[in-house]
Amino acid sequence: MAAPRCSALALWVWGTGERLGSLLTLISKPFCSAAAASRPLDAQRLAERLRAQKQEQKTKKERVPTNPVQRRVQELVRFTQQLQRVHPNVLAKALSRGIVHQDKDLVVINKPYGLPVHGGPGVQLCISDVLPILAKMLRGHKAEPLHLCHRLDKETTGVMVLAWEKEVAHQVQELFRTRQVAKKYWAITVRAPVPSAGVVDIPITEKEVQGQQHHHKMTLSPSYRMDNGKMVRVRMSRNAHVAVTQYQVLSSTLSSALLELQPITGIKHQLRVHLSFGLDCPILGDHKYSDWNRLAPQKLSVGTLKKLGLPQSKARHIPLHLHARQLILPALGSRNEELHLVCKLPRYFLCSLSRLGLEMPSQDPNGDYDTGHLGAQ
Repeated sequence: MAAPRCSALALWVWGTGERLGSLLTLISKPFCSAAAASRPLDAQRLAERLRAQKQEQKTKKERVPTNPVQRRVQELVRFTQQLQRVHPNVLAKALSRGIVHQDKDLVVINKPYGLPVHGGPGVQLCISDVLPILAKMLRGHKAEPLHLCHRLDKETTGVMVLAWEKEVAHQVQELFRTRQVAKKYWAITVRAPVPSAGVVDIPITEKEVQGQQHHHKMTLSPSYRMDNGKMVRVRMSRNAHVAVTQYQVLSSTLSSALLELQPITGIKHQLRVHLSFGLDCPILGDHKYSDWNRLAPQKLSVGTLKKLGLPQSKARHIPLHLHARQLILPALGSRNEELHLVCKLPRYFLCSLSRLGLEMPSQDPNGDYDTGHLGAQ
């Protein structure tokens, strides 16, 4: 007779929290029959039991932070790590709960933090992988996969447009390419830009960081530079791209600001580069572009760390505070009017606003902002 097998129960739970969710894993202990327990342990089973006991002891020793911000950061770290291990069906279900608009042509989701759009080195799961599953959840088992219309960085949250038909996806992509889509991002920055509103019009190129072989970053490629007090025109790099960003401060303190950003062009990491290297106010949680020469977590002032309730040693866990707040799509297909798409801020973004003393605007001139309780837990 075959030996009774041990079984394990794995349950994935998705808890929503202002569109950011926490992904928790509850794994029950193996259930073994008395007959199996009475048999002598072989080497493999003994090793498995010892590993399980060691893991259990390690879990007990892990200190649960008493500071609520540290707990939220810990949850976020766990959440982003588990997104790469979750079953595709579970991820598709989570995305379906984040739908902000749906019609016969488009599906618009609120993209979570830490989830890549496309596959690549080290990426086990991404949005494009689960589009066939998401389509079946929304339209049945015979549904064709949804199509990506544009992309967002892994660390960026907010409005993401999908299309049912490939032809519609191409039309939307063309609208993005020809700059007919109005885009508004919100970002929390370290320091406030001067002046409080303006346009950054500085080309961007990609360069290898000096002294760090094989590590590249996007950087500014200005047309002019100062030489002995005189302005000298610089020869334009053929790899440089025109990059234009309009910005406006919505709320500010001495050490931080909430900005609305409207990228006129769509160059890789444009907003992050313009803010950090152009305006000297990097985005909170931007550990890549806060310093050109360093490969280290963002260095924050003592006052900012105190407000966030974190020591500098934990600053590496602060997520990028960049949110694709709004898209305005022109009339397309059977739709005769503009489509205004707005995504709520993620929970960690709201909590940071509250802790840093930044105010949420009540309403913009077009009535697109909504008020929210900044202290939402």
